[in-house]
Amino acid sequence: MKKILFSALLLPAYVSAFAQQNQQVEMADAMRSSGKIYVVIAIVVIIFTGLAIYLFSIDRRLKKIEKEK
Repeated sequence: MKKILFSALLLPAYVSAFAQQNQQVEMADAMRSSGKIYVVIAIVVIIFTGLAIYLFSIDRRLKKIEKEK
C-alpha cells in the first residue's frame, strides 16, 4: 500500500519534469558561451570537496572518541 501511495505522489513530479524539458535556459547558454560556466563548476567542486574532507575528519574524530570510551 505504501509503494502505491508513494508512486502516486511522485507521478505528478515526474510528469512535470518532462514537461519542462523543451525550454531553453538563457542564463546557462550565456555562461556557457562566455566560458564562465567552468568557473561555476570549479567553485561547486571545491565546495563539495571541502565539505567531504570536513565530514571525513569529523568521522575520524568521532571514531577515535568512541574507541576511547
